[in-house]
Amino acid sequence: MAVTAKIPTARPETATSRTGAAAVATALVLLVAALAVVDITQGTAAVGPAEVLKALTGRADPADASVVVASRLPRMTAGLLVGAALGMAGVALQAVSRNVLASPDTLAVNAGSYLALGLFAVTGVSLPLVASSGVAFVGGLAAAAVVLGLSGLGAGTVRLVLAGTALHLGLTAVTEGLLLLFPQQTEGLYQWNQGNIGQNGFDGVLQMLPVAVVGLAGLLLLARRVDALALGDDAARGIGVPVRSTRVTAVVLATLLSAAAVTLAGPIGFVGLCAPALVRPLTRRFRGFTGLRRTVPAAALVGAALVLGADVLLRTFVSADTAVAVPTGVVTSLLGAVFLVVMSARLRDTAGSAAPDRLRIRSRAVFLTTLGVLTLALAGVTVAAVLLGDSKLLLGDVVNWLQGRAGQTVTFVLDTRMPRVLGALLAGAALALAGTLVQAVTRNPLAEPAVLGVSGGGALGAVILVTTVPLAGSWSVAGAAFAGSAVTALLVFGLAARGGFQQNRLVLVGVGVAAGATALISLLIVLTDPFNATKALTWLSGSTYGRTLPDVLPLAAVLAVSVVIAAGRHRELDLVFLDENTPRLLGLDIARWRLGFLVLSVLLTASAVAAAGTIAFVGLVAPHAARALVGRRHTRVVPVALLLGAVLVCTADLLGRTVIAPAQLGAGLMTAVIGTPYFLYVLVRARR
Repeated sequence: MAVTAKIPTARPETATSRTGAAAVATALVLLVAALAVVDITQGTAAVGPAEVLKALTGRADPADASVVVASRLPRMTAGLLVGAALGMAGVALQAVSRNVLASPDTLAVNAGSYLALGLFAVTGVSLPLVASSGVAFVGGLAAAAVVLGLSGLGAGTVRLVLAGTALHLGLTAVTEGLLLLFPQQTEGLYQWNQGNIGQNGFDGVLQMLPVAVVGLAGLLLLARRVDALALGDDAARGIGVPVRSTRVTAVVLATLLSAAAVTLAGPIGFVGLCAPALVRPLTRRFRGFTGLRRTVPAAALVGAALVLGADVLLRTFVSADTAVAVPTGVVTSLLGAVFLVVMSARLRDTAGSAAPDRLRIRSRAVFLTTLGVLTLALAGVTVAAVLLGDSKLLLGDVVNWLQGRAGQTVTFVLDTRMPRVLGALLAGAALALAGTLVQAVTRNPLAEPAVLGVSGGGALGAVILVTTVPLAGSWSVAGAAFAGSAVTALLVFGLAARGGFQQNRLVLVGVGVAAGATALISLLIVLTDPFNATKALTWLSGSTYGRTLPDVLPLAAVLAVSVVIAAGRHRELDLVFLDENTPRLLGLDIARWRLGFLVLSVLLTASAVAAAGTIAFVGLVAPHAARALVGRRHTRVVPVALLLGAVLVCTADLLGRTVIAPAQLGAGLMTAVIGTPYFLYVLVRARR
């Protein structure tokens, strides 16, 4: 449908003249130019500014000219192209979703592209760069469509971020499983996924430049229609704007830009989030920056400055030899995580949680039946986990082992298998209870311990020890994981304390801290040797391999105490989960109880991470499914969630040990594969 009326462009009342906008635009261009010049002069070779100048004027030695032309100039131009593409993609996604935290990262675009390329790498098919861009585009577009379609455009910041974060976890888990199963075919894919603008010649830049130009041209042509969406859907339709097709086209163009950047340099994290956020104050202050036609070029300049600035910063403070191994994307992810935390702490807390009172209250008979069925399921899964594996046993073997009359082979198998089974059961129950507490405090059925950054902090602590002290024992790794979780929790709670731990701010700050922890983990894995990297990746996949009985005893103790507290304080949990006003009317200090339940969830999550590594989605699936089965009263939710969590992780561990035996997949990867479809179902149900 053609636009039949002139589309107005919002102009803030505080906007000043176009002269100031021109000055700011000139300053941005000069900043990008200065960073580009500095970036060319940095590198491992002894080619300084004087040699670079000679190379550019054709008077340098052939060796120096080769370094500049074949390596440094392509790296600089790749940084410009990648930063500009991500900045433009981010501003387009935020415009059509009306969400300040929408970006290729929060919409799982990068994770979708990563998985698509990983699937092609496994097949052994070698694709040219343009074809790889097409594969990345399809994967990224599919992920963005899922997140935007299920979370709803304009449905709230927290909902979109949680949807993107959860889908990112699931897609990344599948890709990491491919890395472990097919190490030769996917060699180098993990390093690529961290984002590196280093190039070998101009071929890649020249092939991706037309793709970025098409994306830019499309956004400029679509700009006035996108601007009309800010007036509201009804108003936009009233002036002849096809709302749905405009949004779809803008998302496709943004994904095309992201795919070009991903293909050229791998995922460069958070540039698509930070660049539009830095441009946004300019739109409020300068009239010349209002409208998508002006914000797109501005975001492109800011994005280019961010990528080149990160590369320059890295090479300024880190030795040249080390800087080569550190991907630029890790630096931008760290900066972006800090930026996300700051933005989240300043965002106004708005209602974004599902209404718990819509859940039906089940009868006592339903509760007892559910409890009985889950108990039988737990018993069956436990028996199967004990008997099945790389060596299959009989019940008689287990009886003989318990009586001390088993043979040497059976004794060895059960001595190593029983702690694994027990660790999986306890970790699943602990994560389920932690998820129950987190969802009660945030009143959001899409929340889980991972969104508070606690799991990421525990993983970071463990990876630090694994990569720096390769001979560290399991108790040392567990202690490091616990310390990492504790530090992360203190950071998140401290930043979210303003306003009484309001749920949306708490969730968003946790997501930002978790992103920072993930970036640091990637940095450590990239810098360490291949043996330690494989060990760290295996631990991160949520493996119970090598666990002994002493390793799981601390988890058992923490879980026992936590169950007693949660059962004894189920009424307070019900009130905290209900709403903001009712607990206060009844004299309940809601901030203090929130903090108390959060601390308990941190202890549970840290203990589970220390015993079994990072296991995703259990804290999401188990409590949500428990409420769906038995209602919202926590006196019933807690035991059902405990059983569901134990069954889920034990089943995942069993499948990981048996499906591709003798090779193994971590329980965390299996729960992610199981949990992602369930999460999508939860989103569909919530939309309805």
